[in-house]
Amino acid sequence: MYVKDRMTKDPYAIQVTAGITELMGLMREKNLKKVPVLDGEKVVGIVTSGDIEKVSPTKATSLSVFEINYLLSRIKVKDAMSRNVYTISPDDLIDDAAVIMRANRINALPVVEDGALVGIITESDLFDALIDLLGAREKGTRFMVSTKDKLHVLAEISSIISDRGVNIQHLAVVRHDENNSADLILRVDSINVEPILQEIESRGYTISGVTKNRG
Repeated sequence: MYVKDRMTKDPYAIQVTAGITELMGLMREKNLKKVPVLDGEKVVGIVTSGDIEKVSPTKATSLSVFEINYLLSRIKVKDAMSRNVYTISPDDLIDDAAVIMRANRINALPVVEDGALVGIITESDLFDALIDLLGAREKGTRFMVSTKDKLHVLAEISSIISDRGVNIQHLAVVRHDENNSADLILRVDSINVEPILQEIESRGYTISGVTKNRG
């Protein structure tokens, strides 16, 4: 799955020279929590509601509304934005986006193609992608198979399932290097899977976490 399949296309953005009040109005009107910052067409930063709070007068201030508005009118987007902005290509995989976001403790990435902003991808987009990758909303049965991390395990389990006329819709593998084991998380397109589970267990595998979604 690619970034372009999950990103918000043509996101709202703001120029680096714009005033902070213009940005606040945009974020309030469009219900935005983060906005890419542009210098012309080039992405030069990203600004969040938290960044705005850092440069704004505190709520405990004794300043009048007039004085607060005057101070805000003098603050530019460039004064509030995070300049160390990470970007990603629309043709990168979503797991690349997840690695960058996790490693740098950020929750959004501007998506850039040929030097121009074409989208933005957020943590919420990644969560939705994970749900779809695991088929959590689809009718069928999800179960986990615990096994040693060795050759031909997936082939054997797939054969057991296909011989019963059932299709594997989604599959994920979690490896545990410390004990050379692995968990296979499978979702199949059938609710009646007891014979399949019994056959898998008879081959020496452990079954857990069986969940049925009847749609």
